[in-house]
Amino acid sequence: MRAAENKLTAPEKLLLNVIKLLIMVPVFVFILRTFQDWSALLWAGLIILAYPLILKPFQYSLCAKYLKQPDATQTED
Repeated sequence: MRAAENKLTAPEKLLLNVIKLLIMVPVFVFILRTFQDWSALLWAGLIILAYPLILKPFQYSLCAKYLKQPDATQTED
């Protein structure tokens, strides 16, 4: 997976980083709001826990074309 991620083009890497940024910005906004409302910290924690659930499908879909496909000529006997 890491090798496929290294093969991403610049626009694909930019898209992935923008998605990461869009997920992380609300976390910091909720952390800043903890002075007014302590429940905002709970929402920040939930977003951090959901981060891999949101990001991984995008990452896998972008890297899918760079993953090695199994060779169809080799068969198990």
